[in-house]
Amino acid sequence: MSLTRKLILLITSTVFFITLIAAGWGFYVSDHQLEELFDAELAQSTRIVQGLVEHLSSTQSMEQISHTLEKTLQLPDGVYQGDEEENEILPGGAGHKYERKLAFEVWSPDREPILDTLRANDSQGLERGFGWQEVAGYQWRTFTLEDPATGFWIRTAQREDVRDELSQEIALGNVLPFLIVLPVLALAVLVSIQVGFQPLRKLEKPVRNMAPENIHPLDDRQAPKEVAGLVQAVNGLLRRLNQALERERRFSADAAHELRTPLTALRLNLEKVYENDPEQYGDLIQSVDRMVHLVEQMLLLNRVDSGADFTPEYHNLSAIVEQSIADVAPLALKKDIDPVLQDDAGQALVSCHSALINTLMRSLLANAIQYSPEHTSIETHLTPSGEGYHITVCDQGPGIPAEARERALSRFVRLDQRLGGGAGLGLAIARRIAELHGGQLTLGDRPDGNSGLCVSIWLPARATSRLKKV
Repeated sequence: MSLTRKLILLITSTVFFITLIAAGWGFYVSDHQLEELFDAELAQSTRIVQGLVEHLSSTQSMEQISHTLEKTLQLPDGVYQGDEEENEILPGGAGHKYERKLAFEVWSPDREPILDTLRANDSQGLERGFGWQEVAGYQWRTFTLEDPATGFWIRTAQREDVRDELSQEIALGNVLPFLIVLPVLALAVLVSIQVGFQPLRKLEKPVRNMAPENIHPLDDRQAPKEVAGLVQAVNGLLRRLNQALERERRFSADAAHELRTPLTALRLNLEKVYENDPEQYGDLIQSVDRMVHLVEQMLLLNRVDSGADFTPEYHNLSAIVEQSIADVAPLALKKDIDPVLQDDAGQALVSCHSALINTLMRSLLANAIQYSPEHTSIETHLTPSGEGYHITVCDQGPGIPAEARERALSRFVRLDQRLGGGAGLGLAIARRIAELHGGQLTLGDRPDGNSGLCVSIWLPARATSRLKKV
């Protein structure tokens, strides 16, 4: 899992968990405080009725008090219809639907009912304070008091489901903004992390595009303080790696150069004695020639890896291929092999290093000649392909099995030691040259199904950034 994804997951999970806790706690506190507020309103309503009853008792009889209380506190019949439950305001402006969820009870000092909109009929069980009463399948929250001046008992009741509905709606209204803002917060976290990691992505790009022949330190001025030490350590590693590669290249070049002179002298001496005894020294001269060829290839490989003097220019690829075929013609004549060129590209202008492309083609053609039987042909096809050109060299040799082709492209690998006298560097050098030009080299079978190997190279028409850096 990437660090960005892990941070987003951890931060959003933590924020989500904390938000849920805060929302749950806020809902609980709001609901509890609203219950307290409803109880306070219930007690206040009871005391208002108490004041009304105390005022009426000084001027009216019991029957008049009952009539006045019913007229004042009881909702008239017919103004509320059961099928209008969804309407909050009652028809004709008669009130609010929640008025039907409130009830009032008044008893005389002798506990005779004067007003009973709750219809609980529990005058014998009157107790002061808050309580609960079940009527017609509903729970009612009640507050009861006794007027010390008149002796009247007054009770006000609220239906529990209405209290719960109101308290939960209000509490949920307080919590809902937290839940709504949570996705916005997660998006803000995502954007913040992406912006925060932008300097690291700027450091990643040069490392990803860095080639072995062009190792350079990273710009630690753009590095955040948290990774400045890591960038410095990577720069130290890159310097040591560059020094090691440079020592390796110098060693290969020096060794090859130092071997050239003694091998040349050895061959001259062998040629002298070869004239006197060809049978005894013939194989020895071939071994020396093979060593000289290996040294030449090592020098070429070192030059290709080091990238010295590689300046791309536009050249005619057709002319380079024709020249390469002409260069290997003497080798083909020795085995009576016919090199055939089929050019479908015409004037194929390619930004490349002509000497390297010539080396690539001569290496492939020499390999094809080396492994092809006598009296056969080698077919070279040049065709346009996309924004570049395909060069295909097909021989009639034993070919290379599909499972061994990748290994055949490695350095110093010869699949069949009995055939040819190479050092196993030809295909590796060819692939390296193709890569330097931004191209590709692949091995395949002949399209006609006959025995043989087809080496295909794709080269872009324009110069690549890799070749420019070299």
